[in-house]
Amino acid sequence: MKTLTKKQWLPLIGMTLAAFIFNTSEFMPIGLLSSIANTFSLTDAQAGIMITAYSWAVMILSLPLMIAISKYSFKPILLVTLLVFACGQILSGIAPTFSILIIARLIVASAHAIFWSIASVIAVKLVDQEHRDFAMSMIVTGTSVAMIFGLPLGRVVGLYVGWRMTFILVGIIAILLFLFQSNVFPKLDKPEPFKANQLPLLLKNKSLVAIYIISFLFATGYYTAYSYIEPFLTDIAHLSASWITLSLSLFGVAGIVGSILFSKFYSKNRIKFMRIMTCNIAIVLVLLKPCAFSLLTVLLVCAFWGLTSTAFNVAAQSEIILHASDESSAVAMSIFSGIFNLGIGMGSFIGGQAVNSIGLASIGFVGAGIGILAGLYCIYSIHA
Repeated sequence: MKTLTKKQWLPLIGMTLAAFIFNTSEFMPIGLLSSIANTFSLTDAQAGIMITAYSWAVMILSLPLMIAISKYSFKPILLVTLLVFACGQILSGIAPTFSILIIARLIVASAHAIFWSIASVIAVKLVDQEHRDFAMSMIVTGTSVAMIFGLPLGRVVGLYVGWRMTFILVGIIAILLFLFQSNVFPKLDKPEPFKANQLPLLLKNKSLVAIYIISFLFATGYYTAYSYIEPFLTDIAHLSASWITLSLSLFGVAGIVGSILFSKFYSKNRIKFMRIMTCNIAIVLVLLKPCAFSLLTVLLVCAFWGLTSTAFNVAAQSEIILHASDESSAVAMSIFSGIFNLGIGMGSFIGGQAVNSIGLASIGFVGAGIGILAGLYCIYSIHA
């Protein structure tokens, strides 16, 4: 296999760094929620509205925004997205009222919706055919590293210099990344613009629809448990605060392993890889409660969970790019992003209902039930 050239490496590294800051930004408010609430004299629950608004905005905006901008080349789309992201971050840092902070987060969500619709598509276009899987895994590695270092780092910066400076620093990094990509990003072939009347044809693609349904079920099952993983580790597994932080960081470490497994094994048997990773989520969640009796077993479950999540995510995106036409790939990815965020919201809702009705210890079993549906449907619907 040929090695990547400098002209391929540099923009790909830029895309990986962008994935890192976009994912760091998405979840950063979770670790700063109390500080933000105190600034605006709100409860944590009231301040949490901005987190909910962000995820639902991504879900709603992904498809219409991609249809609207599909007539433009990837380089200007990427550069404008980075600038909008930076502006939203800086506005978040200087927001005088909570309402303006919400508006700023919605601006960031708009950039997020576009970035994750084009990130994987751009990554595979930056390299030759034999490096496609590696390029995809690089994007996911940026996400995993954000889980390991980005979120804790954001929290530490927020504690020492205030939550406002945390947002501003991310904005500054985005501006530097904009300047970097302006110089190294190549001119990619411009696809034919996607028209709204092509959407019904896209949704008639049985392979794409199957991936969308599987992804929705996977995300729903996953976030039924993951949304409440911190209280589960506290009250059910009885871990200390430091071990909980380590356990959550392990998701990201294992995610890097998942991306390596993808780059090595997916292309050899993509159907088998997809089925295994989809079915794994049910296995992980069934084991969550039985393995809560010791630190070692909890860490092993978290590692298996993080590996599964990352490997599934990158495999699902690869399947979408494979089955979508060149001009519709970014729009197809935007639908995936919206559906996955819908699954996140649905999973959080189902998990909350499970906690309230049958107890915190049940979240793994409830999520596993949905995971089993995802696995069965994947086996039934995904074929070579």
